[in-house]
Amino acid sequence: MVGPAAKREGVAHLQAALGLSERRACAIVNADRKMVRYRSRRSPDTGLRTQLRELANERKRFGYRRLFVLLRQKGEPSGLNRIYRLYREEGLTVRKRRTRRRAVGTRAPILVEARPNARWSLDFVHDQFASGRRFRILNIVDDVTRECWQRSRTHRSRDVGWRAN
Repeated sequence: MVGPAAKREGVAHLQAALGLSERRACAIVNADRKMVRYRSRRSPDTGLRTQLRELANERKRFGYRRLFVLLRQKGEPSGLNRIYRLYREEGLTVRKRRTRRRAVGTRAPILVEARPNARWSLDFVHDQFASGRRFRILNIVDDVTRECWQRSRTHRSRDVGWRAN
């Protein structure tokens, strides 16, 4: 048993089912007798709870902070901590976004003219020498003939960054 409410229920059960005294039931459950007798004087806040629930259902993506701002705009004097407590007690959470729907079926391929120099592809290749020096090569390739039009080697300079040779 973890919380005070669960301990109270445990003591009440021991008293009713086994006929134990409050003192002995509290000793078994490891609960303080004052805690067992405690009755909250806090008001139930039913109006504020319903208002909070309605706002949360209207604005499903709003958390307790944004709902607090909306309540303040409507004239509610309650503080943020109270709104957060009620938000948790009501079991409200920010609704997750729906996942994006994927395209159904196959996608149409990009039409390429079957002639040289119609479309080119660019690609960077990264590697490193045994000495630790890094280099990059920019490959420019014709998509139809697979001819490599140009390879431009770049290396890293400490003061400039990447630069072409």
